[in-house]
Amino acid sequence: MLTASAEVARPGGGVTGVRSGLAEVLAAAEDAAPVSSLDVVARNLRERFGARYVSFLFVDVLGRTMVRVSEERASQQGRRAEQIPLAGSVYDEVLRRQELVRAGDGGDDQRVLAPVTNRGDTIGVLEVFLPEPDQDTLERVEEAAHALAYILVTDRRFTDLYHWGQRTTPMSLAAEIQTQLLPSARSCEAAQFTFSAALMPADDCAGDTYDFSLDHDTLHLSITDAMGHDIGASLIATVLVNASRRARRAGAGLAEQARETHQALLDHGRNTFATGQLLRVALDGSRARLVNAGHPWPLRLREGTVEEIPLEADLPFGVTAQGAYQVQEFDLRPGDRLVLYTDGMQEHQAESVDLPSLMRATTTEHPREVVRILTAAVADACGGHLEDDATVMCLDWHGPRTEGRRARSGANT
Repeated sequence: MLTASAEVARPGGGVTGVRSGLAEVLAAAEDAAPVSSLDVVARNLRERFGARYVSFLFVDVLGRTMVRVSEERASQQGRRAEQIPLAGSVYDEVLRRQELVRAGDGGDDQRVLAPVTNRGDTIGVLEVFLPEPDQDTLERVEEAAHALAYILVTDRRFTDLYHWGQRTTPMSLAAEIQTQLLPSARSCEAAQFTFSAALMPADDCAGDTYDFSLDHDTLHLSITDAMGHDIGASLIATVLVNASRRARRAGAGLAEQARETHQALLDHGRNTFATGQLLRVALDGSRARLVNAGHPWPLRLREGTVEEIPLEADLPFGVTAQGAYQVQEFDLRPGDRLVLYTDGMQEHQAESVDLPSLMRATTTEHPREVVRILTAAVADACGGHLEDDATVMCLDWHGPRTEGRRARSGANT
């Protein structure tokens, strides 16, 4: 059993205004080693609320399985963690609703499950068995789960325990490289937008990546698909992603970011190339801009209609004939949903997947659920064995007018 919990201010309040009991928990967790901080907060949960059983379940890297692990098991390399299919489970309900759920199968105790989510990124579920909990106790458990997300985000920088817990299948060296290129979070939620992404690697692992970053006034997004398979494509993707990040972090404009990404492949790509798109969305709603390096057109859902966004296509990054990349503006309005994807979402057996229809069918879903549904459809169409990586990004644009909007999962700005 992996133990966990704590208590923090209401979602949206960050870690300020923390109640005294929580302050003690966070301090104890901070003083503990990263691999034992979960035990510290779980012990506090038992002492404060009389919890008889506390556990934590991760969402695995593919977002299709819940993994219950313990620090004891994590230290024993030969033992596997308990795995529970996510689809149709009570854990699925908790993650989809992002609300505490009371289940009736706890015997003499009440089984309580709360989402462990940080700024829209679902990390897992806190599961607690409590004797006759009142409303105040339930609220404190919910807040505890929110605090646990902060602890996990901090602790996973210092230990492999959480990486171990989230892996339900072995990883090749190429897949390891590719996974480490991705952002540590798969989703992000703020007042102006909600974003989520997913990557399903092919059996022999190709070179897809995605990236995002948020600064004071701009949301930065990118999606790329490096030529080739196996470790060669992963090494190309490494050059590609880090060149793009280097330019972005140096404050380069979008055209310069594209130029430096392109030049890096010319210098180090060994006659290879990569398609991709770089996007920047101004948080004040003034404009949305994009560089399209030979990549499939984005899909936009607006008022129930899905359309491709027709863009001028420059050559892929790394093709010597390409000159300066065009920075194109596109129409993005409050209420729009934008989906970007790599060709693995529509090639080979995945050609049968109707992305526009699925987008219309999932209009009311959170982007996190949209990408899960889209990638699951591709996996099912391919019989679970992809010939090419399949990557999808979903952005809901709420617009700059944030009055009265309450973002969920602690994402208020």
